[in-house]
Amino acid sequence: MSRDEQLKNRWNKVVEILSNQFADGDVLDLDAIIYLIGVQELGKLKEAFKKDEKVNLMHIAICRLLEPYGYYEFDFVDKDGWPHYTVKEELPPLKAGEQSILMKDAIVSYFLEKELID
Repeated sequence: MSRDEQLKNRWNKVVEILSNQFADGDVLDLDAIIYLIGVQELGKLKEAFKKDEKVNLMHIAICRLLEPYGYYEFDFVDKDGWPHYTVKEELPPLKAGEQSILMKDAIVSYFLEKELID
């Protein structure tokens, strides 16, 4: 199986598991999955978040997801429990499709690490 096929199969498995668990079977999109990862990383699963906090949750997720690629580095957790990252390397200019593939690959790697999928 090619790397592209493997990524597609693993991505579909992640979407299926999370959609069934959090969206009553409605298919979650990439942004929704990034948001869920942000909530997971923050560790405050039962809170309701304001709009700006939701944006910050997505930022946390993106930093965490791209940390293994060398783009971000965990820095500290603030007094309110929010993790902070520093930029280690600027992301290269990517087309929309390339961004999507990078994020899907990073999400699949995250869930492999968390042993949600194999």
